[in-house]
Amino acid sequence: MSDSRDLPDFDALPPVEGMPKGCAWGVFDRDGHKDKLGCLNLLTADTVKAAYAEARDGVTISLNASMNLLKVPGGPRAATGHKVLSWAEDVSPSACGHLKVLDDEVSFNTQASSQWDGLCHFAHQGTGLGYNGVRVTKAGLEDPDERGDLPGLEHWHKRGGVVGRGVLLDYLAYTRAKGITYEPFSRYAITIEDLENVAAFQKTDFRKGDILIVRAGVAEALEGLNGEEQLGLMIKGQGGMAGVEGSEDAAKWFWNKHFAAVAGDTFAFEVFPPQKPDGSLGDMGDLVLHSYFLSMFGLNIGELWNLKTLGEHCASTKRYSFLLTSVPLNIPGLVASPPNALALF
Repeated sequence: MSDSRDLPDFDALPPVEGMPKGCAWGVFDRDGHKDKLGCLNLLTADTVKAAYAEARDGVTISLNASMNLLKVPGGPRAATGHKVLSWAEDVSPSACGHLKVLDDEVSFNTQASSQWDGLCHFAHQGTGLGYNGVRVTKAGLEDPDERGDLPGLEHWHKRGGVVGRGVLLDYLAYTRAKGITYEPFSRYAITIEDLENVAAFQKTDFRKGDILIVRAGVAEALEGLNGEEQLGLMIKGQGGMAGVEGSEDAAKWFWNKHFAAVAGDTFAFEVFPPQKPDGSLGDMGDLVLHSYFLSMFGLNIGELWNLKTLGEHCASTKRYSFLLTSVPLNIPGLVASPPNALALF
């Protein structure tokens, strides 16, 4: 099944043994082949052609934050490193001393700035299984013979990257217009009702295969701060991060809208820390939307995108939809990647 017109709603998804209700494994399988793209299958030729109509003003906006956005010292993910190499001084001075040539080397963690979380990033924690029932391991992603069967981001290139209709829900601008205040660095949940209110306020409609983007103001609050200042914001918020509510009802809403992908400017797209069924606060393993989106729906999540300029342009033109393009790095077995995303108006 690959046509969005055939997609069952959340409550009608066929049960999958050992998995919670709402597991979409097998929905996009075709001709006996196990799917590796998930909801990107909704970007059909007709859907993409319709999205081209959004690019008519000659305006392009980058949605990518600086690769050294996060500078918090001592974090679990390495900061971006950039080394400039002079052929005359560093590569082979004796042989290349006369050459005026520069190279560079870059090292970074793919979670340290704007990113796509690929379908190998977060397994269903109870079973350890990833999207479509595969067991993703470090060894498997590093094995050239095994990783081809895993839903790594390199498979995006086989379909020509991602091109579709992007839709911005600018929650930050909406709250400013309505006199609502909140701290991006706090456990502030943006509810599904909030998202629907923003859509109504903007007069924004949704279509199957849309790429939904939510602006909450987190990434732009980090821009220009040093590591100690960023850490100060996080300490003040006691580790809380604003984001979309993490609940089964929220997961159901997203699936039933049949988005091709989702993204935002927050750390996890969903609010952190997550709330467990007993009402207590959990840790990363308790992220509800990550579990549904990545491991059960096959719905990629973009995080820490740079949405300030996009929000300002949408507000000035009263247009909140656009042609979105994105091409991750083409590395076999890649778990996450800078999005290299553009909005075209």
